[in-house]
Amino acid sequence: MSFWKCKRISVLFVLLDTTSVLGELGWKTYPMNGWDAITEMDEHNRPIHTFQVCHVMEPNQNNWLRSNWISRQAAQKIYVELRFTLRDCNSIPWVSGTCKETFNLFYHETDEAHGVKFKPSQYTKIDTIAADESFTQMDLGDRILKLNTEVREVGPMTKKGFYLAFQDIGACIALVSVRVYYKKCPFTLRNLASFPDTVPRVDSSSLVEVRGACVDHAEERDTPKLYCGADGDWLVPLGKCVCSIGYEEIDGSCVGELPNLSFFFLFLL
Repeated sequence: MSFWKCKRISVLFVLLDTTSVLGELGWKTYPMNGWDAITEMDEHNRPIHTFQVCHVMEPNQNNWLRSNWISRQAAQKIYVELRFTLRDCNSIPWVSGTCKETFNLFYHETDEAHGVKFKPSQYTKIDTIAADESFTQMDLGDRILKLNTEVREVGPMTKKGFYLAFQDIGACIALVSVRVYYKKCPFTLRNLASFPDTVPRVDSSSLVEVRGACVDHAEERDTPKLYCGADGDWLVPLGKCVCSIGYEEIDGSCVGELPNLSFFFLFLL
């Protein structure tokens, strides 16, 4: 089944972006000597928050990094975007059997922050994250940064917020940035009706029906409707508004028509 799609793209509402945090992130590591928090300044004197771990020489690694509590706000489904680098195990000598090339992403929903206590058993696995490109010792010498970007969906979300957690099991990783966002269909005007920002449903096969409100000096001809799709796109326009008597449509608004002044000028003559 095909749907008419509006030209306007979806809006991404960002819940967390580590690249825009000016102070310390304050994320927790378990154990303390697992992940390292590294903060450097870029060319614009803005902090770059990076988390690194590289305990590839020892077996049975289980290093956790946990975010702060993140309010989900209006989101029903969230997207987690990870940017990271990962070392090729074959480029590291003497690590056969202990070095890994993946890490795990988890989340835990709660209605409020629960302090510093961390229980991995409460966390639900989202996915195992692997790199499309891994770097080698030669890349390090040439200062080549092979940055990977992976996005994962999580939902339906039902509680007020959540934590993210990253589990290292023996890889050499630098987590460069984490961005968490949700999508919504943006405010739009169509057929002389306005439609508000609308959050999609989690079910990709289910659309949100939204009734439009006629703009000033307009009236419903047929009930104006749009449908908000799962990816934040407006679909299937139905109905419309028309300008009231005495007004005409100009650039999506209803503007009062100028009176006929011909009789007035005739009287002056």
